[in-house]
Amino acid sequence: MQEIPEFWRTEVFHPLSVHFPIALLVVAFLFKVVALRFSREVWELGGTILLIAGVITLWIAIFTGDIADGVVSRKICDPTILKDHENLAWTTAWIFSGGLLLDLLRQLKYPVFRNIFTRLLMILLLAIGTGTLGYTGHLGATLVYQQAAGVYVPSGNCAEFE
Repeated sequence: MQEIPEFWRTEVFHPLSVHFPIALLVVAFLFKVVALRFSREVWELGGTILLIAGVITLWIAIFTGDIADGVVSRKICDPTILKDHENLAWTTAWIFSGGLLLDLLRQLKYPVFRNIFTRLLMILLLAIGTGTLGYTGHLGATLVYQQAAGVYVPSGNCAEFE
């Protein structure tokens, strides 16, 4: 009879941490779009706070993903999807980090960055980042639901649960 593995395995930390940046960064982008339309400081500041938290948690998700990669890559059938997921995650992290940098420079009120061009460039980066974030999540879901990456697969008769 198989033994059920412990829940707190290294490959489990990635799915536990990855949902925070997804939620925070999408909502940060929406806040920034609303702030562009309505020019309210509360939307602008809220978007910046969410963006900071989202970028920090995104880099944590990259870190935990690298840890999970060492375990998962040996157990899946098509590792090219894992590599695409990893590469797109890095791209997404750098895009959002660039958007955050532009936003912080705008918030520090440097005159050269306080213009509509910088603001639109930042929104464009966040829009592209949100798109790549969505596709990165799709690739991650493909790994989990089609290849059981990081997932314990019970025996056919589920005897280990008795």
